[in-house]
Amino acid sequence: MKKIILTSIVALAIIVACKSGTETKANVLTISLEPKSGSKVSGTATFTEKDGKVTLLAKISGLEPGTHAIHIHEKADCSAGDATSAGGHWNPTFKKHGKWGQAEHHKGDIGNFTTDQQGEGTVLLSTDEWCIGCGDVTKDILGKGLIVHANPDDFTTQPTGNAGARVACAGIIK
Repeated sequence: MKKIILTSIVALAIIVACKSGTETKANVLTISLEPKSGSKVSGTATFTEKDGKVTLLAKISGLEPGTHAIHIHEKADCSAGDATSAGGHWNPTFKKHGKWGQAEHHKGDIGNFTTDQQGEGTVLLSTDEWCIGCGDVTKDILGKGLIVHANPDDFTTQPTGNAGARVACAGIIK
């Protein structure tokens, strides 16, 4: 009887271990945007990595109604009043600036989003071109900066997209 019970416990433990090994836990990182360049812009950005894809969900407020650009920049440094301390667009593969998903683009060229009459907007992007803390210099967003711009990205001006002032910044750090 003891042998049957022990065998059953071992079998159950193996089943539980195998089942939990097939489930993928999400790697989640939430950061807060701080106002820059005299703006009142704020918000949060959540990066969720699961099954080889990173999803960005950003909720931003305090902007003028209309279209604005958002990019990942080279550094997680928001110390400058105008956020220039974050450097240029994150471009580890040395591509031309452009529109995400269409032709050539920087890994940090997220693109444009629209705000409502209250100046609130949402950004949603899912990609396998990023990772959170994987160590691959061409994919890892840790140590970079998330920048919201005052104007839309024109997708052609090199290397910035002519998106205007940096009105919010957050370091992508744990």
